Amino acid sequence: MQKKIIENIKTIFYALIIALIIRSFLFQPFYIPSSSMEPNLLVGDRLFVSKYSYGYSRHSLPFSPNFSNNRYFSKTPVRGDIIVFKTPADNRTDYIKRLIGLPGDTFQIIDGDFYLNDKKIQRIKINNTEKIYCGNKIINVNAYEETLPNNKKYLAVYRKEGTMLNTDKFIVPSNHYFFMGDNRDCSKDSRFLGSVGYVHFNNLVGRASLIFFSNDKQKGGFIKFWKWNKSLRIERFFKKIQ
Repeated sequence: MQKKIIENIKTIFYALIIALIIRSFLFQPFYIPSSSMEPNLLVGDRLFVSKYSYGYSRHSLPFSPNFSNNRYFSKTPVRGDIIVFKTPADNRTDYIKRLIGLPGDTFQIIDGDFYLNDKKIQRIKINNTEKIYCGNKIINVNAYEETLPNNKKYLAVYRKEGTMLNTDKFIVPSNHYFFMGDNRDCSKDSRFLGSVGYVHFNNLVGRASLIFFSNDKQKGGFIKFWKWNKSLRIERFFKKIQ
């Protein structure tokens, strides 16, 4: 009996070690808690983030142990990637946003248009009938297909009333990045220097790569399995993130 207990403890220990290695160096699951990335990521999406995409820092490990200020096997992020990062304010809270500005870039909003390095970001207004949330409220938005200088395309939405029309010019420092949410007027991101601001390369956790599960908590949530027929978004299962 004692031998069996010891074997079970060993099995659990090895399983935990394997899970820790996978989580730290390969893939980590994340849950989307807010509407800041709608319509591309929805509240209730569960996704895998590839930890190896940009190399490894202390934020690759659980609880971000302060063992080093370096990044190992580093790879340069691609403009337009959707990335999980630790907020500069506390180096602990996970945010997920789209990478817009690289080190040395300038960014500014002028009369509602986006200028990256003094060139207007191309965008085409499209018809969009999806419900867009900001918290628990449904908001009226204009939807655009935006194209970044590297030809990365994605969908972004703006409030029809009360959208951010003008900003100061942002200049992205060396080794830092500028992020924005696709739900432009319902996102705390790099435009807000006091709370998020520019994000250091070492704060990047990984690239969002795949939605593996999704359910709408407005229609029952995950725990209420008897409502799964209404709450599960099966069409989003195993959806590649663009």
